[in-house]
Amino acid sequence: MEKRVTGFGGIFFKSKDPKQIKAWYGKHLGLPVNEYGCTFQWKDKEEGKDGSTQWSPFKEDTTYFAPSEKEFMMNFRVENLEKLIAVLKEEGVIIVGEIESYEYGKFGWILDPEGNKIELWEPAR
Repeated sequence: MEKRVTGFGGIFFKSKDPKQIKAWYGKHLGLPVNEYGCTFQWKDKEEGKDGSTQWSPFKEDTTYFAPSEKEFMMNFRVENLEKLIAVLKEEGVIIVGEIESYEYGKFGWILDPEGNKIELWEPAR
């Protein structure tokens, strides 16, 4: 297996009031926020592809980060999610749930040794 992670896809964190925190970041830091947070667009220098990184506050009672009890979740861009999940499983990494597919890509989840949930995202091509 060649590449595993190809980039940083985003950071998601719990917030007491996601709407208010988005407004604060919009006003004071100039983030162009929307209902999901903020999407930073960029171009990959090596491959010449368009990409994005997502910043998103979630309600503090979200279960999306479960089984992790942490206040955040990282998202990494990957090249071949199904192949990577299979390799990680063979390596003894804890896989959380099943791969899910959407029009914007495929998602899978793992836990690191400290219980941090990590979202793996293969963007749609």
